[in-house]
Amino acid sequence: MKLVIMTKSTFFVEEDKILSALFEEGLDNLHISKADASPLYLERLLSLLPSEYHRKITVHQHFHMKEQYALAGIHLDEGSMPVPQGYRGCVGRTCDDVMQLKGMRRQSDYVFLKNISQPREQGGQEERVVSSLELEEVSRQGLLGRHVYAMGGVTLGDFPRLRDLGFGGVVVRSDLWDRFCIHSERDFRSVIDYFRRLRSAS
Repeated sequence: MKLVIMTKSTFFVEEDKILSALFEEGLDNLHISKADASPLYLERLLSLLPSEYHRKITVHQHFHMKEQYALAGIHLDEGSMPVPQGYRGCVGRTCDDVMQLKGMRRQSDYVFLKNISQPREQGGQEERVVSSLELEEVSRQGLLGRHVYAMGGVTLGDFPRLRDLGFGGVVVRSDLWDRFCIHSERDFRSVIDYFRRLRSAS
């Protein structure tokens, strides 16, 4: 399976150093998804990362930076979001309902199927986890495969099950970043060590 690392939703001081170290360790698929609406912080982060790694980065916001920094592509977090007018390049989408998976696969280069392992609060409401029965059914129908990635609470312990179901990749966020406190720590070796484990298991 392919391994995708998604950034924390907030920017933080050591972020460029950690991401650069992850790239040096072999990270080849980084998704930058941030809650901050301002493009200035994203531009700063991209400018601090060595340009040789830009082709391995996909952005979830501020899509004009794809061309500006020669990035890998863009990712649409909502299934109904249109591709920006005139855009040419790799497009990924996030799917939150297995019923939409078939159609979304046709209009995307790859799909993240979310809420695989644990619920996530959105606007005060908790999202439903995709059940094991639903996953087994879409697997049986052949709707997974190498262009569908599992996302949402995915941990290292989930890898064997997700591989058996037929997912082409996994998206890891909290399971990696929870190993580093952005407010009090400067030593990020625990993040790098855990990334090595994720990479060897994927």
